[in-house]
Amino acid sequence: MSVLPGLELGLRVVTGAQGLGALSPGTGDSEDAGTRGVTGHRSVPGSRGLHTLRYEGITGHGGSAHGVNGVPPGLGRLGTWRYWATAPGLQGQGYGGGDLGAYRGQCGGCPGWGSVPPMIPVLAAWQRPYLNIFKHFRVEEWKRSAKEGDVAALTDTRLKGTIYRIRGSNPASSYLQLPRAGTQSLGLTGRYLYLLFRPLPRKHFLVHLDVTTEENQVVRISFSSVFKEFKSTATWLQFPFVCGAASEGTARRGEELGLGAPGAAPADTRWTCLVLDLPSILALYLSRRYSHLRGVKLCCNLLVKNLCTSDLLFEPGVTFGEARLGDLSCRGVAPMPRELAFPVPKGEKWHNLYDYIRYSSSDPTAPLPTQTSLGFSQCPQVSGHHWGWMGELLNSEPLAPPAASFDSARLNALKLSRLTGETQSCLCASERAPWREDPSLALSMMVLSGFLFQGLVPDPILKLRTIIGFGGCSTKWALWTRDSTAVVYPCHAVIVALLLKTGEQRFFLGHTDKVSALAFSGSSTLLASAQTGPCSLGRLWDFPTGSCLCLFKTSLQSLVSLSFSHSGAVLCGVGKDVHSKTMVMVWNTAQVTRGGSVTVLAKAHTDVDIQAMKIAFFDDTRMVSCGRDSIRLWRVRNGALRSCPVALGEYHSLDFTDLAFEEGPRDEQDFVCSRSGHVLEVDYKNVCVRSARRLLPAQPRGDTEEQAESSPGIAINSISMSSTFCATGSEDGYMRLWLLDFSAAVLEAEHEASVSSVCISPDSHKVLSTTASGNLGYLDIQAQDYNTLMRSHKDSVLGFSVESKWKQIATVSQDNTIRVWDLTSRQQLYDFSAAEETPCTVTFHPFWKILACGFDSGVVRTFSLAASDLLLEHKQHRTAITGLTFSPDGNFMFSSCLQGTLALYSLVARKTQVLRVLGNVVARDAGSGVDTLVVSGDSRLLAFVGPSKYIVTVMEACSLDELLRVDISILDLHSTCTVLDSAVKVCFGPVLQGELLVSTSSNKILVLDAKTGRLSSVGAGEWSNPILTGQVLMGDSRRALSQVFIGHSEPVHQVAFTPDQEHVISVGDAIFLWDFLAPPPVRSSPACAQHLHISKPQPGCCSQTLSRTFLLCVAEPRKGTKPPKSRCSIRPDSYRHFTPHFKASVFLSPPAGSEVLKLKAVIGYNGNGRGNMVWNPDTGFFAYSCGCVIVVEDLHSGSQNHWLGHAQEISTLALSHHAQVLASASGKKDGDSHCQICIWSTQDGACTAELFHHETQVQVMAFSWDDRFLVTIGDYSDQTMALWSTHTYELVLSTCVSEPLHDVAFSPVSHQGLACVGRGAVMFWLLEQQGAIHRAPAPDVLGLVEMTSLCYGADALLYTGTNSGQICVWDTETNSCFMTWEADEGEIGVLVCRHNRLVSGSNTKRIRLWSVATVQELRLKGPNARCGSVLLEHEITLDGTIVSAAFDDSLEMGIVGTTAGTLWYINWVESTSIRLISGHKNKVTEVCFSPDESHCATCGEDGSVRIWALGSTELVVQFQVLNQSCQCLAWKPRPVGVWPCPGESQHVVAGYSDGTVRVFSVSRTEMELKMHPHAAALTAITYSTDGEMILSGGKDGIVAVSSPRTGMTIHVLADHRGSPITVLQCTRKQYHDLGVEGGELWLASSSDRRVSVWASDWLQDKCELLDWLSFPAPAGPEVSVAPGLDSLPPSLAAFCPWEHGVLVYVGFGLQKEALFYNLRKKQVLRKISLPAFATSLSLSPSTPFMAIGFRDRLLRLQPCPAGDPQDYAGHDDTVHLCRFAPSGRRLLTASHSAVLVWELTGA
Repeated sequence: MSVLPGLELGLRVVTGAQGLGALSPGTGDSEDAGTRGVTGHRSVPGSRGLHTLRYEGITGHGGSAHGVNGVPPGLGRLGTWRYWATAPGLQGQGYGGGDLGAYRGQCGGCPGWGSVPPMIPVLAAWQRPYLNIFKHFRVEEWKRSAKEGDVAALTDTRLKGTIYRIRGSNPASSYLQLPRAGTQSLGLTGRYLYLLFRPLPRKHFLVHLDVTTEENQVVRISFSSVFKEFKSTATWLQFPFVCGAASEGTARRGEELGLGAPGAAPADTRWTCLVLDLPSILALYLSRRYSHLRGVKLCCNLLVKNLCTSDLLFEPGVTFGEARLGDLSCRGVAPMPRELAFPVPKGEKWHNLYDYIRYSSSDPTAPLPTQTSLGFSQCPQVSGHHWGWMGELLNSEPLAPPAASFDSARLNALKLSRLTGETQSCLCASERAPWREDPSLALSMMVLSGFLFQGLVPDPILKLRTIIGFGGCSTKWALWTRDSTAVVYPCHAVIVALLLKTGEQRFFLGHTDKVSALAFSGSSTLLASAQTGPCSLGRLWDFPTGSCLCLFKTSLQSLVSLSFSHSGAVLCGVGKDVHSKTMVMVWNTAQVTRGGSVTVLAKAHTDVDIQAMKIAFFDDTRMVSCGRDSIRLWRVRNGALRSCPVALGEYHSLDFTDLAFEEGPRDEQDFVCSRSGHVLEVDYKNVCVRSARRLLPAQPRGDTEEQAESSPGIAINSISMSSTFCATGSEDGYMRLWLLDFSAAVLEAEHEASVSSVCISPDSHKVLSTTASGNLGYLDIQAQDYNTLMRSHKDSVLGFSVESKWKQIATVSQDNTIRVWDLTSRQQLYDFSAAEETPCTVTFHPFWKILACGFDSGVVRTFSLAASDLLLEHKQHRTAITGLTFSPDGNFMFSSCLQGTLALYSLVARKTQVLRVLGNVVARDAGSGVDTLVVSGDSRLLAFVGPSKYIVTVMEACSLDELLRVDISILDLHSTCTVLDSAVKVCFGPVLQGELLVSTSSNKILVLDAKTGRLSSVGAGEWSNPILTGQVLMGDSRRALSQVFIGHSEPVHQVAFTPDQEHVISVGDAIFLWDFLAPPPVRSSPACAQHLHISKPQPGCCSQTLSRTFLLCVAEPRKGTKPPKSRCSIRPDSYRHFTPHFKASVFLSPPAGSEVLKLKAVIGYNGNGRGNMVWNPDTGFFAYSCGCVIVVEDLHSGSQNHWLGHAQEISTLALSHHAQVLASASGKKDGDSHCQICIWSTQDGACTAELFHHETQVQVMAFSWDDRFLVTIGDYSDQTMALWSTHTYELVLSTCVSEPLHDVAFSPVSHQGLACVGRGAVMFWLLEQQGAIHRAPAPDVLGLVEMTSLCYGADALLYTGTNSGQICVWDTETNSCFMTWEADEGEIGVLVCRHNRLVSGSNTKRIRLWSVATVQELRLKGPNARCGSVLLEHEITLDGTIVSAAFDDSLEMGIVGTTAGTLWYINWVESTSIRLISGHKNKVTEVCFSPDESHCATCGEDGSVRIWALGSTELVVQFQVLNQSCQCLAWKPRPVGVWPCPGESQHVVAGYSDGTVRVFSVSRTEMELKMHPHAAALTAITYSTDGEMILSGGKDGIVAVSSPRTGMTIHVLADHRGSPITVLQCTRKQYHDLGVEGGELWLASSSDRRVSVWASDWLQDKCELLDWLSFPAPAGPEVSVAPGLDSLPPSLAAFCPWEHGVLVYVGFGLQKEALFYNLRKKQVLRKISLPAFATSLSLSPSTPFMAIGFRDRLLRLQPCPAGDPQDYAGHDDTVHLCRFAPSGRRLLTASHSAVLVWELTGA
């Protein structure tokens, strides 16, 4: 066997012999950590290769990441813009990765990898420092300028100068233009354009600016009050301008502008100075570089004072003296020149008279700035200028002190205090802006325009240096560049390019959520990326420069795969649309590099599973996909995307995971791998499998060939090919290299986790691999070495601590690990893990190599890093550790926990000893992190928030003696806030100044004297509480100057300066290391913490002006808000978890009015709900849900009441213990952002309250035993728990959970305790301890299970069920499980316990009764208890999975609900089960009345035909056909003139999906006849008027006429062939009426909008076409799918009963209307407009009413021929069926599986 050269070290050669073994250089031994459940390992620095150390079942790894010591290029601040310097000298520019495509920096591009050579723009001297355009071009002479229409020069006495008035209604004939001719150019290169103007009142205006790019392309920038929305092309940007009135108050204007729309200017609009940053606008919207201003055209209805260009930023309202005092010139800010300034009378302020609007980098969908007034008090130091955030500025009134409120759900305002704290500017976002739904996008905008005007020097003061982390949404994406020198991979929302040689990182910033897929073009010049989330966006990057070329919407919610064609002209993506359907998109990207946009070439929905998809290298229009059970070939032709399956033969059931569609030895070679180990070679031309091989792991010597074949194959996750070998990555953690014929594995390398992906470098010298644990590395074949590039935590990083001497950082994470990293090399040095505990906090000893860590169990452990050993373990706390820190002198350690306990330890000889423990001194809601407890720099004082959140306590550090207690709530007497202020975080300032800084809940920084507690100042004014997504705010604590930096996609849990003050570290989703660029005199000694962290001035600073204190803050969510969670959540493996039915409809609320229809009955129970049935045996109250209706039924009489209030499917119900209150939960109501919870009074059925908190679905609800509280839990996507007070129904407590919860119950023993179950654990909550949690894992014997249900038993017992069928018994006093037993073969979803009896229900359809009388005695036996102590008393099997249950106190009788849509009465004494309520499990396909209206019939996709008694809504008869769907049915009519006799047989005919027709006898309950007249599925069926013939229509458009007497098909009509029949209807007529013979008229309607009308005489065998109608539809591509719909509305027709010879038609057409067509006149008589396209239609036989159903869940009753329609709610999905009774007094409607019966009361 040949072995590839150079593959020896670190790999195993598989030749059947032992091989070379695993690489393990170095001799670093690991020692036992010395305690149960905690293990650690030590990595050997300097070693190379991949080696593993294993002990106590915990695996760690070591090894250096090589080539990572380089410094990343100077890419500037994350996602922000750097603007031109204004200091004298040369000015440079550079382009690199930035949030919105590019940035401009002072340093001019980083030389080296990916940099752009510096360019030096030459600014003409005659344009410096500014150019007065009107004066320079002498506009008044009209020689170099042009005018048209009513343009005049006037003298304005108020402005004391000449202005130009432009009037006229037509912009083309009323304008002022510069220069005169369109072929000329102004040639103005200034960055800022200043326009001093005022719109004429109640008129619209228009301004055109023609600018030239460096590519000599002319782009027109227009803004106008006429434009309704932003529009852009490659050469034109159109911005809407919102005009505001000067006379409106601040609050009123803010309200209107936030929701306003462009329109005519108000009467009192003010003079405005508009500043446009032209380079920024071009770069942001078109990714173009600005060259110069070519021309200006001012059109109609404007007063213009002047135009000006400059590179300086002019600030109005600031004098030259103030500018000199504030040294504004160093920041590029200058006062407005006198000849351009508006006059300000003495004693007035500029901003009170005029508006100043600056427009720069903003969102394309936002309007241009609104005219506003910016109040500004003149300051002797400096004046700020204002940026329009998203183009809209609002002002605060001057001297307005209220604190800013930045709510995460509504980004109302962000207030930034002035330098003196006297005035504020407020930046407001529009309600309809996109960042309403994507806070991280709003954050990007805030950074661009909200903070850059602040004056910290330099700007930016932080520069991202490196990111430690990999993955986020997925760990399968890592790519090689074309030259094999760099690796590109995602780290949450950031794309990182890592150069292997130097280790430097480049960052591609701009995504607002986690990156879900990457793809390179063949030359690696184009990089495509997509992000996850509901608004999934794609980006195309110019990889060499790092600039974003294009941003486009993918129309997909979760994009799982991207593939570029080799040329880069075509991009293909696969994902899920908004309806969770798999969708393939193909985009044309050929024009992106030329400034064009991305266009959709083709798209297609598919039902097949797709795991991977790639474009063929030899043809951009051909693709291959693979997934579960399928390999398909795709091709784009004529704008359509078509596919065909590869014939797989015996391999049709394999789960295919990846494909390698690369150029190999043979052309068009395609290899596909699977989880079973099979690798198939696909013959692309013949669409078949060319060859198949099954890859098996290496077999020991002596194994026979038969044994090898019977062994399981290698579960392959990824495959990659080169011209010489193939690489695979598998689930067993091995990366293997194979010969191209797969005859043998040449080499294999083991990883610590399953290999997610492999990728061979283009030069075939390296193989890149990623693992599920977040590791990234590559095998260097030539160097015979494996290099680990990046390791990462598998979950959020909770906190960190930095050690200064050895430059190490320790991090703790939700993945239950503690890791130590080397800051210089970014290597992971140590890894400690605790399987059953989560580390909360970590801190380094300031001098010794000792690490202390606090856990959620309350244990504090200290580790020796030198020995990799556990030193001591302290158990002074019983709940999670919230604070842990060492004193700066290293003599003491302090810890605190959730219960408020504070412990003091002394450190002697590197051993810790407990000195003192105090209870209830630290606030229980003080949060967590090393900054909960802070120690002063001289180690004398300890400060914290406590014992309540309103108190800050200062103690003597060495003794914990209390020295000072400050009440924060009464300090700020000037505050207008009515809510008491509370402390959030504390931090000591510089030792010499003796200050204690406190951040408060009202977003203030209070500066206290640490000795006296006296308030010295309200910090730096009022600090905003910005968005809760990852951001770091950098501020000067003395002067309130701040900068904001983004990059994190999750909340930032901690941020701090490094001890040497040269870097800043922030952690959340990953570890970010930033360079701190402040001047050297500012850098100094270390300080503390997360939310407040201070960089202190060095002692002996010679310059007082440079000695500042810098403050780091982290934005934290306000109370009641929730941080964003990863959208990559996966539904848990539990049927107990609710998933709503798929709905393609939206809800519209009907208007109120007099009602003709009254809901009489609801047929069915929603078996898709969970816990959606309640029954109280004492009061007899019984209720359940069907769709969005709550049905309250009297069990004695069967009468129903219906509570309407929900718009979506109800997920769950909860009844209070006194049965006076019912809670119901459903999805989001129309227009709401949260789910709806309704509170009902059971006495009168009134909805007394509506609650909104959860974002997706409510999983379960429960009332406390005293009915004082209601707890609600969200589903797996929401993962929040909310506690409500039932007295006021206000939110008491809200918390996020880290895993999905399935069930919850209050403790009957403790009113303040509750338990809930989730993934492998029970969580016990203590409400009196502010929601303290104890997580008790499932017993080890159960393995990995989901805890799916729970209920409390007698005497502190708790029973929980699992998804594997076990029941666990817990002692709630010790929170431990002492007993388990196998209770079922399936998942247990329902548990009910009363006294000594327990009922369990599972997905095996069984409900069981257990005797648990002896369980209480077994508590003493602990783990030795055996399952023989419980006794199975009874067992009943029902018709579906058990989803709800309610029993009496003795458990003798109860009611149980199943997924089959049935409610059963259970009597254990008699061992009987009686069906109470039943309904369809799946969609109802047809409904109809019996001729005497005593019964109705329904059929459904489950293959059943059901007959119901209308009086009691009870199921009378059910006919079931297995494995078929019943699509249509009809009841046989009664012959005319024949009285019904008691013994008359009633018949129902039904059509099925296999083309058969069955006739059932209702009275004899049997099938009488079966016919097969169709080859395709039936879609419509009816009887002739005399009942002697059956007319049936199929999906293929064939209409068959059959005789039920003989079973023969008499006629087959193919006129509608090719289009499914939607309606068949028969009616009587006079024999010679309408000019044709026959006593019957019938019509057929098909989905192609055609209706045929026939006259027939069945006895004479006559059937004649009377009329053929074809209704028009819009031409063009929109015919395929109607706007806003996922499918075309049906074409429906019916004969009009009250107008003979007239039929009514509704369907997709040019208008939304109902057409009345006269068969005699052959024309449309009238039209009735409809609000939407109809989905169902029925005409009343007795009264002129028409019932119409719509997709928006409304039912309309339309009087004819004219009258006001009435709309009715009550449906939770499309109203796809409505049928009047023969008498016209009743109406049947259907919505999914719910059937509603209505009565016409006021007809």
